[in-house]
Amino acid sequence: MIAILHADKEWGIGKKNDLMFSLPLDMKFFKETTMGKVVCMGYNTLLSLPNAKPLKNRTNILLCPNEIEIEGCICVHSVEELLSKVKNYPADDVFIIGGASVYKTLLPYCDKIYITKVNAIGGAEVFFHNLDNDDNFVITSESNWINDNGYDIKFVTYKNNAVIDF
Repeated sequence: MIAILHADKEWGIGKKNDLMFSLPLDMKFFKETTMGKVVCMGYNTLLSLPNAKPLKNRTNILLCPNEIEIEGCICVHSVEELLSKVKNYPADDVFIIGGASVYKTLLPYCDKIYITKVNAIGGAEVFFHNLDNDDNFVITSESNWINDNGYDIKFVTYKNNAVIDF
C-alpha cells in the first residue's frame, strides 16, 4: 500500500476537515497517480470530498461506522476488514488518502509514502507522523522546490523499511 498526502513544514495535513492549501500541481499529481486505482479513506475524508461523493474512476474503500453504507463505495467497518479487501488488489494500486487517524493506523502497512511537502505553515489541526525523524523511513526520490499557486512545494517519496505484512 501507498500513502499519499501533502504536509506543511510542521507535518500538518488538514484543518476543519479540509486541505490547508490549494495546490493545482499537487492535485494533478494526486489525480494522475490514483486514477484507475484503489483509494482507501475514512468517513470524514469522504465528507470533505466535492459533494461528499466517492472519487470517480477509482475503487473507493471507505472505513466507516457500522450503520453507514455509501453508494459507490466498498464500505468496511474495521481495519481488519479493510486489510482483507485490499488483498484483492496489487499493493502498488492501493492508496491511503486520509484522514489523520486512517493514516496513523495504516502507515505501518504502507511500503511507500508520497508526500508533497509545502514550505509553509498551514495552521493545521491534524498532523502526520514526521517521517524525517523516524529511522524506518528513507527518502528514495525528491524533486526540486517548485512554485504551486504561490507556495513552494516538492514531491518526496519515502520507503518504509519496517513495513508490516498483512
